[in-house]
Amino acid sequence: MATIKDSVHDHIAVEGVAEDLLDTPEVQRLRRIKQLGTAELVYPSANHTRFEHSLGVYHLATQALEHLNLEGRTAERLRAAAILHDVGHCPFSHNIEDIVARHTGKMHDEVGDLLEGGEVERVLALHDIDPGTVADLVAGEGEFGQLVSGELDVDRMDYLVRDAHHTGVPYGTIDTGRLVRELRFVDGELVLAEGNVQTAESLLLARALMNPVVYNHHVARISKAMLRRATEALLDAGAVEPRELRRMDDRDLTVALRTCGATAEFARMLDTRDLYKRAVWAEIRDVPEAVLEADHEAIREYERDIADRANVDEEAVILDVPSRPKMRESTSRVVVNGEVRKLDSQSTMVKALRRAQKEQWRMGVYAPEDVAERVGQATEDVLGLDLEALVVDVRKGVNTTLDEY
Repeated sequence: MATIKDSVHDHIAVEGVAEDLLDTPEVQRLRRIKQLGTAELVYPSANHTRFEHSLGVYHLATQALEHLNLEGRTAERLRAAAILHDVGHCPFSHNIEDIVARHTGKMHDEVGDLLEGGEVERVLALHDIDPGTVADLVAGEGEFGQLVSGELDVDRMDYLVRDAHHTGVPYGTIDTGRLVRELRFVDGELVLAEGNVQTAESLLLARALMNPVVYNHHVARISKAMLRRATEALLDAGAVEPRELRRMDDRDLTVALRTCGATAEFARMLDTRDLYKRAVWAEIRDVPEAVLEADHEAIREYERDIADRANVDEEAVILDVPSRPKMRESTSRVVVNGEVRKLDSQSTMVKALRRAQKEQWRMGVYAPEDVAERVGQATEDVLGLDLEALVVDVRKGVNTTLDEY
């Protein structure tokens, strides 16, 4: 058994198949992938990695299994899935996942091919565990897969408290001990036991509060958008292949961006935090339906039209259209008066948080500071926006407040 000191859960005891998996190349690679991608450009201490998060998920999964009285092979499979659940992540975590998925057809939780033919498969075989079964659990399939990937999964419990701890933002603080103690399986569904509506609400509220100040902070979004644009240019230049990109770590991608002529300037800007500014920051009610529904190619066409109208280089315009607001946690199941019910049918908080989430949604158009005003005006013409109602960020100088940093 190995005992590892963790910044969030204190000491984590790792044993069995999970201990043997720790030193595989696939798991060790996670040490070199930041949990929050480019968010460290907003919160300098947000340097935690997918490796320590995986340890946290394993720890909470082990606690949940004890409270659920799950033992034997089923428990070992779930422990393996917990420690392996993030091996499918590409560099900078979710920041470029859409690009990798578009080129390879693989999202981060589709890990079947990554568990076969290497050291992970050898370790699993030593413990008589089928890699395909573990891959299914990572994808959230079956009754027990809900523990690893679902509305009440231990993945979400760990990343909320870990992200809050490392950013210094207190809103992600939740009572993980109570959450794992109150988990139950009822007719194949993972639920929270009687008397835990507020416990479920705490998970929902934590995520809702972390969204605007961490996950969707405008600087994090701008830097993520710039990284995506640079990565697309790297692939277009033929400097790396999509499957190679999927298996890189943060260091690999950073070096590739620095050494490719087509992406070196983006790499310099990200390295020195010389970021694009907001030319437009629009609420969902101000964005035409066609833009909200636009796919990748349509977005690129809008960007070209805006650049042409503003008379700037095509690479000087980035249109960032998030997906429509959604709140998976609102469908968490809780037991009320002996009956399993969805949280959104029991909590008045859900409706308020959904409204807040919609009000916080923003479409961004980003450009270098010296052309941001022109790009904003061109965006108004191309997308049919009322620019007077939008936030235009063309301020000069260095801002020191957290909201603007």
